[in-house]
Amino acid sequence: MIKETLKKLKRTFRSKTIYCRLALYCLALVSGSFGGYAQAKPDAKKPAPVFTAIRQPDAVTDIREKLVQLALQNPNYEVVDRRVTIAEYNVKKAKGGWLNPIVIQGNLNQFSIQKQETVPGQINPGSLYPKYNIGANIPLDMFSARRNDVKIAKENLSIAQAEKNQRFREIKAEVLTKYEDYLLFQQRLDFQSQVTQDARTAYLAAEKDFQEGAIKQDEYNKSYRGYTDEKLKQFEYQRNYNVIKLELEKMIGISMDDLQKK
Repeated sequence: MIKETLKKLKRTFRSKTIYCRLALYCLALVSGSFGGYAQAKPDAKKPAPVFTAIRQPDAVTDIREKLVQLALQNPNYEVVDRRVTIAEYNVKKAKGGWLNPIVIQGNLNQFSIQKQETVPGQINPGSLYPKYNIGANIPLDMFSARRNDVKIAKENLSIAQAEKNQRFREIKAEVLTKYEDYLLFQQRLDFQSQVTQDARTAYLAAEKDFQEGAIKQDEYNKSYRGYTDEKLKQFEYQRNYNVIKLELEKMIGISMDDLQKK
């Protein structure tokens, strides 16, 4: 009984071993085929290239930059720019002024040039010495003074550049603030124009109803006053819009209509 059981186990183990070997062999073939496919097409597993679109500048950002560039051409900014140029020239002038304090003088005895007749018993002036002399005046603080002048000129240049940067920030903030006010007043005017148009439509309808006797005089007058009030607001908003537009155009030097067309 025990011997038969052992024989059955041996047969089962052998059969499973054969099946396992067949399975491993098939797996090796499959993996080899996939490996050959991968080698034949090395780019198959590479991700497709992603092309990112170049971000176009926003229209509002673009017009803001144009406003700042145009505002920097304002004469007020040109003044501080020229001050920087003057400060640069002063630095060059201070660096090249080392020889200014040096004074060289010379003197020539006139009797050594003019021939004098010799008078017996008198000394001939032409024989007097020295016949000429040369002198130089060099200040003792020449080097220290020149060095300090250069330092002062450089400090003035730094001050001029700082004023230029500060003026740039002020002009940038001012022109962008004006532009924000311009947009606000434009939106207010557009909205008020629509409100005024609605009030006018209501007023014309009330006028027709009043002529037909459908409403009373008070209702007609109320509709008319509402329309006139909205019309006055529209006039005020139109004036504010025109003023801020003129102020902005004064800073940039061109009209807003021409700027928006570019």
